[in-house]
Amino acid sequence: MSISIRPLGDRVLVKQDAEPEITKGGIYLPESVKEAPQWGTVFEVGPGKRLDSGETLAVSVSKGNKVLFGKYSGTKVTVDGQELLFMREDDILAVLES
Repeated sequence: MSISIRPLGDRVLVKQDAEPEITKGGIYLPESVKEAPQWGTVFEVGPGKRLDSGETLAVSVSKGNKVLFGKYSGTKVTVDGQELLFMREDDILAVLES
């Protein structure tokens, strides 16, 4: 069974990108020393933040953007076997462009 998730307000659903297993210098990193990556791909976006005036301020990131976020940002959830992070737009530090 497939579940569809739509974040509310200014929340964003992010899929963390995989941490490399080997450093640029060729050193293998075991699971015990790996840290969770602080970057990922926007999986789904909420409609935006509701202002006091009743208007909705749209979220500035969109589905598919590569983003950088704080180390302890978001709440982990597992959906259809995928580990995802729910976070507010304010937790996103930057959009990565190539």
